[in-house]
Order: sequence, then C-alpha cells, then structure tokens
Amino acid sequence: MTLCSAGRLLTILTMIFVPSLAHSESASPAAQTLIEELNLTESTKPIAEQAGWNPKRVVVMLIPALVSTSDNFETELQKAAGDVELVFDRSGSFVPAPELLIDTDGVIGFCTPSMLRKADARLLWVHNYSVGMEYCTGASDTQLEDIVFTNNKRLSGPAIAEHTIAMLMALTHNLPAYQRAQGEGKWQRELSAGVTFGELKGKTLLVVGLGGIGTEIAWRAHGLGMRVIAIRRSSHEGPDYVDYVGLTDELHSMAATADVIANALPLTPETTGVFDKAFFDAVKPGAIFLSVGRGKNTITGDLIAALESGKLFGAGLDVTDPEPLPAGNPLWHLPNVIITPHVSATGADANRRQTVIAVENLRRYVAGERMLNVVDMSRGY
Repeated sequence: MTLCSAGRLLTILTMIFVPSLAHSESASPAAQTLIEELNLTESTKPIAEQAGWNPKRVVVMLIPALVSTSDNFETELQKAAGDVELVFDRSGSFVPAPELLIDTDGVIGFCTPSMLRKADARLLWVHNYSVGMEYCTGASDTQLEDIVFTNNKRLSGPAIAEHTIAMLMALTHNLPAYQRAQGEGKWQRELSAGVTFGELKGKTLLVVGLGGIGTEIAWRAHGLGMRVIAIRRSSHEGPDYVDYVGLTDELHSMAATADVIANALPLTPETTGVFDKAFFDAVKPGAIFLSVGRGKNTITGDLIAALESGKLFGAGLDVTDPEPLPAGNPLWHLPNVIITPHVSATGADANRRQTVIAVENLRRYVAGERMLNVVDMSRGY
C-alpha cells in the first residue's frame, strides 16, 4: 500500500469510527470549550437518522435574560439555521401561540404540557431552556417516540455550585445574624458566639445527585479541603476528588457520616420526598442541609421539625415546597435558615452558556448531527 493510499484509508476510518471529531470541528470555539469543560455529551446517533427529520421551520422563544446577555444571540441563531425558517416568539409567554406552531418541526424555549398539546405533528426536536424537565409532561406516546428532547443540563452547574457554597459559608460564619444587625444599624460583636460550626477543611460533604450540578459542588468543596462523598443512581463511578460514590440505597447510612448534605437531585417519582423524617432522623446531629435540586425532593414539615429540634445546624434553601413559599411558613422565621427564591442558576455567565448551546444544538439539528444534552424522558433527565 502506498503512503497516499494509507492516508486516504486513515481518513475514511476516522470518518467512520470517530464521527465526533467532525462534529467538534464544526462547532464554534465557544461551544467546543463548553463541551470540553462541562463534559457535555452527544446523542448516540445523528438526528438525521431520526424518522421524519427534514428541518424546515424552527420557533425560538426569546426571553429577556438571554437576549440581554448576548447582543448577537438572534444573529447567531440565524446563522446556525441557514436556509431553515426561523420564527422568533417575542411574546414573553411560556407557550407560543398555536399559529406559530403550525408546520413547525423544532422549538427552542420551554417544554410545557400546553406546548406539546398544540404542537404540530411534524415536531421532531424540543430544546428546553430549563434543566428541570418536570413541566415537560403530557407528551403522547407518539411524541415520546418521535421527538428528541434536549435541555440545559450542566450549563447552570457552575452558577448553582457557587450559590451553594455561598449559602454554606454564610451559615457557618453566622452571616445572616450580622446581616439582620446591619439592617437595624447595630454593631453586635457578640454575634460571633454563633460561629460554632467550625471550619470546612476536614469536614465531610455528601452530594446527593452526582450529575452536572452535583459534580460542580463537589469540585468546589474539595478545593476548600472538604472530604467529599456522593450518591448517584447509576454507578459507583465518580471523579477523583470524590472519595466514595454510593448508590441510592446508601442515602441514610452515608448521611449519618456527613457534616454537610447538598441536594442536587432532579425531580422524578423516585426522588420525590426522599428527604423525609426517616432521612433527617438518620443525619449526623449538627449537620447543615443545602437544597438546590427541587423543592419537592424534601418534605417541608419534616425539614422544619429537624431545624426546630436542633438536629440540623442550619439549612440553605434555593428551592422549597411549595414555590413560592407562603408568607406564613415557619421557614421564613427560623434564624438558622437562608432562603433564596429559586435563583441559583441565574447570572450573566450561565445565560451566556445557554445561548451558546442553544445555537450549537440548532446548528447540529439543521446539519443532522449528534445533538447535545439529550434527555432520557423515561428518567426525566
């Protein structure tokens, strides 16, 4: 075989057995960086192999947070769409008007029951701006089989992880008490007596849900000198900075050894209400509970009881059940609780990542390539 022939053979074999190389070369530098940094995964097969693939019309729901973050979001979407008709929904509604969905084969926006009911039979791809898929319900069996669902998983992980660590630091240093004193114009050095949890170095953090968000939390906690353990549904595998990865049936035994517990779970039937009385009875006395997954992962009354009894040192909650949390709920008035209104995923950097991947997935859809962040709808993530 000549050198020239060998080179051609190598090129052919590369195209056959390493298709991801061709895809990554077509991605923008910004998208490729995110794919590598956040370990974004591709679908197992190109969307061109999905029955009915024939991109003609894509509806994009424009929301102010994304538009204000990226001045060229619409321009980049138009570029990625090529000859495919791109329709911008500027209504601000979570559901495009029925007439916009006629003959539409792709939707970038929010996946909701109403949108799925109104969708055209040609709908083949839905990209959900949200990570959570709990509102993407009501799809028919045909839609579940025919539609490829993608979302923003892992893209908000860095922002949520920083928010989680911020709540943890605030609780361990009694910052909420100082903040209340500041609001009253009081210089209260005696509040330092409430700094009793100790430093984080050497303490154990249990991450429940070692996905994109949980992994980012674990990495930051490890950087602070914490011992990190975690639970995931699928396997015992995890990154080097996680000492041990257990399965879901080890939740209570592992919680008994943790100084801090972080909920980073999605909402599925299996994860609803897992943080209940039995769980809080099992936790190590004096632990801190952080929740940035979904509010319905936790039984609110059982959490309140654990806080009021002193079993928990404190809690940092970005998600609650219900949402919004009613004004009369006892959580509002507990001094050892920090509550933020489900905003941990927000921020300019997180929004920028969402625009980059929305554009990249549109490009891949039009080109018939492997899609990023495909959701297993049977699992809900």
